[in-house]
Amino acid sequence: MTELSSTRSRRKLRPAATPYVFAFYMSAIMALLMCFVITAANAGVDAQYLHNVLNAYQLAMPVAFVCVLMVRPVVLRLVALTVHPH
Repeated sequence: MTELSSTRSRRKLRPAATPYVFAFYMSAIMALLMCFVITAANAGVDAQYLHNVLNAYQLAMPVAFVCVLMVRPVVLRLVALTVHPH
């Protein structure tokens, strides 16, 4: 049991990677959801719908990742201005 748990912890990233991992997951999920919605709104849902969504996602995901990385400090500042500290 100890060997398995130590193997799992070695595969995890260091805490310093947290902002980048957060940005990756957030951008991946949001870009995919937006591609589904925008593709349906623009082209409708037909036999090519999923293909069109995935094509849009190829561009949207990297752009969303970079945008989340750039916007994150601004959002953190806005939250700090809006929410009372503990």
